[in-house]
Amino acid sequence: MMLQVALDFVKIEDALQVAEKVANAGADILEAGTPLIKSEGSKVITILRNNFPKKLINADMKTMDAGYLETEIAIRAGADIISILGVSSDMTIKDAIKAAKDHDKKIMVDLIGVQNKIKRAKEIEKFGANYILVHSGLDEQAEGKNPFEDLKNIYDNVKIPIAVAGGINDKNISLLKEFNINVVIVGGFITKSTNPEQATKLILSNIK
Repeated sequence: MMLQVALDFVKIEDALQVAEKVANAGADILEAGTPLIKSEGSKVITILRNNFPKKLINADMKTMDAGYLETEIAIRAGADIISILGVSSDMTIKDAIKAAKDHDKKIMVDLIGVQNKIKRAKEIEKFGANYILVHSGLDEQAEGKNPFEDLKNIYDNVKIPIAVAGGINDKNISLLKEFNINVVIVGGFITKSTNPEQATKLILSNIK
């Protein structure tokens, strides 16, 4: 199980400060969060790539259209994994997957906002995506939602590697132990901590 840290900052300077600490603590994947990309542009992907050459970089593009183009933009900027939306059209997802394969990179399809998650997960698996992301977003978390119920249903119905995100912390991460999850994505518990390095190590101690 790999740990991805979501760097959902607005300024690259803030993201780099935390990225340095979590990278030193052993995080496997550094995520250029959607707010960061929208605020600073795709250059943040390149900055993370250059500063952390031994880490995997995920570009959370949340692509909804122009699948090949947006995926290629992220890849050329330095991304290893590109996250796109499962609610986008089949063609958008297929084109993104093609772009990733053309450049020997990977696509993660985010099920946030998808109504019939099991059905869509099966479709995405057939398309050839590398990961499915079971994700409860910040607004959903504010309404009391978490990804664990969806995770169980999807885990039982697909064989594709699974990532999970949404309010994961030291108190609930034990709920993942019954699943063979490939990537666990943690944001606020680490990035808002007074000691991101220690928080990263705490999460890693539960998943490694």
